[in-house]
Amino acid sequence: MRIMGVVCSPRVGGNTEILVKEAMSGAKQEGADTSLLFIRGKNIKPCDGCFGCHGGQCHIKDDMQEINNSLINMDGILIGTPLYWTIPGQAATFLDRTLPLALTGKLANKVGGAIVVAARYAGETVAALLRRYYAYCHMITMDWVVGYALNKADVVKDEAAMKASFEVGRMMALFVKNGNKLPEEFHGPLMPYVYKKYGVARYRKS
Repeated sequence: MRIMGVVCSPRVGGNTEILVKEAMSGAKQEGADTSLLFIRGKNIKPCDGCFGCHGGQCHIKDDMQEINNSLINMDGILIGTPLYWTIPGQAATFLDRTLPLALTGKLANKVGGAIVVAARYAGETVAALLRRYYAYCHMITMDWVVGYALNKADVVKDEAAMKASFEVGRMMALFVKNGNKLPEEFHGPLMPYVYKKYGVARYRKS
């Protein structure tokens, strides 16, 4: 059972990275073999619209060949990104370049999770973008987390987001382990579950 956390933030040790690592800790607790993919520093060139991906191949030679091969071998993929206007340019380019996998069904039936870090507003907008991506890939979306933070490492103050990230990782691992069946404990919405289990509600910076 292999689950990968994809960190799409250019900031080293930032809020997105903190939450994705927390999710991987949850998945690892349930027996998953976890790994992290950092988009920053990767050589990922923009899609040039050649339509070669419709045949399952991209002619651009860069780090995406290795990345896509890694994604194919995962049972679950959790994508974490900060919110800028929408998502960072690197994150958008990464998603675009996975199109050969989406068009050939190589991501179908994998488990997806999403983490977004916003300063104040619109986190759910970006979460919806990632959910739409998973739907297009015919992946199975578990849940998503929106954390609120501005300064580096501030997201640790958002206890609800920290706990929810951990539980999303657990949820993804348990779903795979149970043969694509969600355990009864996760049959309801995530945030009420987190509140009931940990007694913490969503934090929002005033």
